[in-house]
Amino acid sequence: MSEEKISFFEKFLSLWVALCIIFGILVGKFLPEFPEFLSKLEYAHVSIPVAFLIWLMIYPMMIKVDFGSIVNATKKPKGLILTWVVNWIIKPFTMYAFAVLFLTIVFSNFIDPGLQKQYIAGAVILGAAPCTAMVFVWSYLSKGDPGYTVVQVATNDIIILFAFVPIVSLLLGIGGFVVPYETLVFSVILFVVIPLVLGYFTRNLILKNRGEKSLNVFLNKLGKITIVGLLLTLVILFSFQGEIILSNPFHILLIAIPLIIQTYFIFGIAYSWSFLWKIPYKIAAPSSMIGASNFFELAVAVAISVYGVNSGAALATVVGVLVEVPVMLSLVSIAKRTRHKFVNRK
Repeated sequence: MSEEKISFFEKFLSLWVALCIIFGILVGKFLPEFPEFLSKLEYAHVSIPVAFLIWLMIYPMMIKVDFGSIVNATKKPKGLILTWVVNWIIKPFTMYAFAVLFLTIVFSNFIDPGLQKQYIAGAVILGAAPCTAMVFVWSYLSKGDPGYTVVQVATNDIIILFAFVPIVSLLLGIGGFVVPYETLVFSVILFVVIPLVLGYFTRNLILKNRGEKSLNVFLNKLGKITIVGLLLTLVILFSFQGEIILSNPFHILLIAIPLIIQTYFIFGIAYSWSFLWKIPYKIAAPSSMIGASNFFELAVAVAISVYGVNSGAALATVVGVLVEVPVMLSLVSIAKRTRHKFVNRK
């Protein structure tokens, strides 16, 4: 299977991501007024500017969704089953295992016992929140099935409502654990419902008045917005956390190691399972991305509400944001390079 031609900009996307992360950190350090102003623009612990940029990334993919593919998703249950099992039966527990192994045993001489527990708490909160928004970007970049991705994300959002609190409480033994449900509900509406509805009407309007060729031209133009939105999101996110990252470089490295290992481990499980179970690539790729990435808006909000804004738990969730984009881009690259192994699957 031949690879689609990509632009110079997309070819060096990892470089632009790295530069935007560095730029964002420097902005947070030397122009703190900028993130201070943006931090006031939030609702239910969700940054409105970040939400808008993520929405710009998601909207083009939602226009690609053929609603017939959503209806037909239940006829291909393997991808859904894989997503549910990986996200809710495997991922939270492997995250806990890796966090305990590295933060309390391997790195025990470098981290105070009190901070060890908080870092583990942040990692567990992160691991119990499967990705909602950014997975649409990973699915888009890896050439996944947009309609099936919508169904996978929607069912995960429903499961979060019932499973997130019990799983985190079980692993951490937190009594009276409270999750900010307004953050969850607002994120689902903003990142899934609204762009999906607008995408549906946009698609139908263009197809009805101008035809499929015009739709493809429109989508090609919007594709550039997805990448720009990703880069601007990184600048804002890391401007928020610039001071924290620069003041804790060694601990950030120690926290990042189990998070990175966990991400590759979960992707490996899901992607290998997809291959052995003969799941088509367009479903296998986003299925594996959902398990590997995290719902960082919810994780950060929960860590702050339970442990405080300056806690080790909050720092661990921030590190999750720091490592996720570069690692997920590498997984997108792995998926695209191994795409040919999934040919002739329906």
